[in-house]
Amino acid sequence: MNKKLANLILLTATFFGSWAVYANPDLAKGAKLFQMCAACHGQSGEGSQILNAPASAGQSQWYVKQQLNNFRAGIRGSHPEDSYGRQMIPMATILKDEQAVIDVSSFIGTLPLTKPKTTLAADPSAGKASYGICASCHGTYGEGIAALNAPRLSHQHDWYIARQIRNFKQGIRGSHAKDFYGNQMRSMALILATDQQIDDVSAYISALD
Repeated sequence: MNKKLANLILLTATFFGSWAVYANPDLAKGAKLFQMCAACHGQSGEGSQILNAPASAGQSQWYVKQQLNNFRAGIRGSHPEDSYGRQMIPMATILKDEQAVIDVSSFIGTLPLTKPKTTLAADPSAGKASYGICASCHGTYGEGIAALNAPRLSHQHDWYIARQIRNFKQGIRGSHAKDFYGNQMRSMALILATDQQIDDVSAYISALD
């Protein structure tokens, strides 16, 4: 057999073998792992502004998995000004392997969506106009579109959305060379010229149902 072909077969078998090992989430194990997360994010994944923890309940499994792996790899949270992101790195690295990441992210996806309270002095109606550009990737109702690597935005705290937009705009998030999708968001965040625009669109997004 041709050596290159043999190597290709071996590589393919290894890839699909690894995928099979991690294909099926164990929600019971995920629930146990989530207790570590619940200390900040809440027992129902509702989040906490006091602890600077966003709502995680109902977020898409693929996105939670992606972000946990980014924290584990130092792709997210490594910027010196991302103080809250840095706190997530040691928490994410407690997850010992890819299966653990899949288990906990899958469990988080089963948590019912929560309704965050309004915290920003903002005009959601003005934010609606700005959200038009966001909707092309994140969906009309902020439901997220996996095919475009755009996460759910609805049912998230307005203060957290505003912080992340500012982080993207300032390069605190999305500037890592391996954060491909974060880099895309940086260019979109720059469209929002003022802090008021950021607050307005964040308030509108948070109110989406």
